[in-house]
Amino acid sequence: MRLSRRKTRIETERMTLRPPVHGDFRAWSDLRRESRDYLSPWEPAWAADHLSRRAFTNRVYWAQRSISGGTALPLFLIRRQDDALLGAITLDNIRRGPSLSGTLGYWTGERHARQGYMREAILALVHYAYHRMDLSRIEAACLPENAPSRGLLEASGFKYEGVAQSYLQINGRWRTHVLYAALRMDRRGRTDAG
Repeated sequence: MRLSRRKTRIETERMTLRPPVHGDFRAWSDLRRESRDYLSPWEPAWAADHLSRRAFTNRVYWAQRSISGGTALPLFLIRRQDDALLGAITLDNIRRGPSLSGTLGYWTGERHARQGYMREAILALVHYAYHRMDLSRIEAACLPENAPSRGLLEASGFKYEGVAQSYLQINGRWRTHVLYAALRMDRRGRTDAG
């Protein structure tokens, strides 16, 4: 399923979720820079040019290609009240065929954390994925010690599924993650066998 970049907007109670555009560079780089210490324990190590305009331009073009190709849905969280960038959420690794699934990732700027924005965004994006993209399964992973992220996923309807050893390189080291998933119709433990 191909999505139109212009039509890919999700409205929530307080925010508009939309793809990044070139004009977002300053707000994005400022928010990432001021939140670096807050984000770095949970993210892959930043490249030397992570906050550069060129890297951001590449990010915007990747978002456009991914949305057009139906492989990912990267969205910025924009607070409608003042057009502030709060963070980002991405549905990546979108798989069709018998899987109908995708992987959720997200980050929030430190000054916007723990105000319910990301939960609002996750609920809206999962609903969109189920009803507009016809996906069946949304997966997410986080570090075991990231209690806020685990609580966020659980509060958003995700259920713990297990552990993935050396799942991702985070802050320069291979790290084990806990795995969560949300299902369109929760069919865990059910089979068609009588």
